Amino acid sequence: MIEERAVVTQVLAGAVEIESVVKSSCSQCHQVDNCGNGQVAKALPQKKLLLTIPTSESFNVGDVVMIAIPEQYLLKSAWQVYIWPLIGLISCAGIGQIFINNQWLSHELQVIALSVTGGIIGAKLAKWWQSYTGLQSKLVPKIMEKIPKELQIYPTS
Repeated sequence: MIEERAVVTQVLAGAVEIESVVKSSCSQCHQVDNCGNGQVAKALPQKKLLLTIPTSESFNVGDVVMIAIPEQYLLKSAWQVYIWPLIGLISCAGIGQIFINNQWLSHELQVIALSVTGGIIGAKLAKWWQSYTGLQSKLVPKIMEKIPKELQIYPTS
């Protein structure tokens, strides 16, 4: 499970709205003070992610919770989102090259347009496949536990 701490910002009927701070990987290592990327990451404001998560449990505004997404579904989704557009792009580029060699297409810009179209088709295929197999619903974070007040270490700004 990939876990993250978040704070409850709003309690809704059958759901809660939570806020989580998006962390930059460049500000997390021990060399952050000696690294240019780390200095830039420290200078930029941290982004906050707002999510609405369905739940039957009761929470109060300000509660810190642990949310999680199953690792296997995230990896499966990432694989599909990256590989299908790439396969579409490369396949259509190859087809376009064959068309150029046989003089069915007159300009390389047409091959580029065909390649981009293949990438878009691959992205649409990945999105369709994820909704068809139900993978999108498995990527909704779930609240795993409420963090007790004495263990709450959460950046407020």
